[in-house]
Amino acid sequence: MIFLADLLRGVSFIPAIVHGAEGLFGSKTGNEKKQSALSFVGAALGVAGAVENKQIVDSDKFSAGLGKVIDGVVDCLNASVWAKAK
Repeated sequence: MIFLADLLRGVSFIPAIVHGAEGLFGSKTGNEKKQSALSFVGAALGVAGAVENKQIVDSDKFSAGLGKVIDGVVDCLNASVWAKAK
């Protein structure tokens, strides 16, 4: 149950991580920025340790779920005043 609390706390940082990935890798493709954000989120959540401890039983599905959360955050940010006028 502790991992659930860590997961929910970690999800709250995704907008900042997405924004940071955009700043660091702005010239890269969307997929490359998404992969970097996934890497940062995975490290922040301690996904490798959670897999070892059997808190995550399907790491591919877990990563796919995090990818969907990141996509949603990107959609929200792009639909807000945060998005740059083109």
